[in-house]
Amino acid sequence: MQLPFIEIIQSVTPHPDMLMWKFADGDQEIKNGAMLTVRESQAALFLNEGRLGDVFTAGQYKLETENIPVLTRLKGWKYGFESPFKADVYFLNTHQFIDLKWGTPAPVLMRDKQFGQVRVRAFGSFNLRITDVGKFFSEYAGTYPQLTVTQLEWELRDFIAPKFAEVLAQAGIAVIDVAGNLSALNEKIQPLIQPYFTELGLEVTNFTIAGATLPEEVLKHYDTVTGMNMVDDMNKFTQFNTANAIGNDQSGLNEAAKQAVALGMIMQQTQPQPVAAQPADDVASRLKKLKLLFEEGLINEAEYAAKKEELLKLL
Repeated sequence: MQLPFIEIIQSVTPHPDMLMWKFADGDQEIKNGAMLTVRESQAALFLNEGRLGDVFTAGQYKLETENIPVLTRLKGWKYGFESPFKADVYFLNTHQFIDLKWGTPAPVLMRDKQFGQVRVRAFGSFNLRITDVGKFFSEYAGTYPQLTVTQLEWELRDFIAPKFAEVLAQAGIAVIDVAGNLSALNEKIQPLIQPYFTELGLEVTNFTIAGATLPEEVLKHYDTVTGMNMVDDMNKFTQFNTANAIGNDQSGLNEAAKQAVALGMIMQQTQPQPVAAQPADDVASRLKKLKLLFEEGLINEAEYAAKKEELLKLL
């Protein structure tokens, strides 16, 4: 049997991700002297005819005039109330919600002294909790019958992304330092972002940039600088680069080196040997190779003629 008035107001969190939910009152009035129980990590908020009333933190309360001063003023109870009253009651979780995700859905444009305007992507996580229940309700959550932290997380992603770019500009952090100094960057960004959350009655207890994706031209420059800092002998550096180029099939230097080696081997084979060691068939073979070099354009006509004359003298 349903009681005519609400005598006990309490609520267990219906879901771990629930940030705020309305107490199910069945459109009943609250009895004078009803008991309100608010658990640890909870807050209860009373709303009267759309206007924000009293906020209760953890504890047990008997709902009498002295315990609900704001609602008393809203109702115009000058000398206390004896009859039941109507109010909407909302419960909110005030504990920390951890490991919420953020990221830049599109690259953010930032100015850099060295590279000019560059586009940067970033992503990470943050921890959040409600610190001002009344402000959070009036500035953000008041139109929701219930609200999950997932809903808030998605909306704050779009809020954080442009602020991230603003914070980078205010902090004067070079774009090349974004990827290499994430820990230091976290410490700088969190206090700069916090004021935007304070306006919503929220506190960012931890803000982390897990990674940043820099433009390709910045990464190439960064790799070059890093590589040069590791080299203390420029001759060795040049030799190393030459060896790498020769081993790379796509390198022009590699092709030139192959041709030089091939030419050296063939020219070595076409060098005149002592007369006693030159059979006719060997000379003929060397003449054929010499002609092949000329036809391939590896030696010019004068070189071909001179070498041919030397070989013919061996016959």
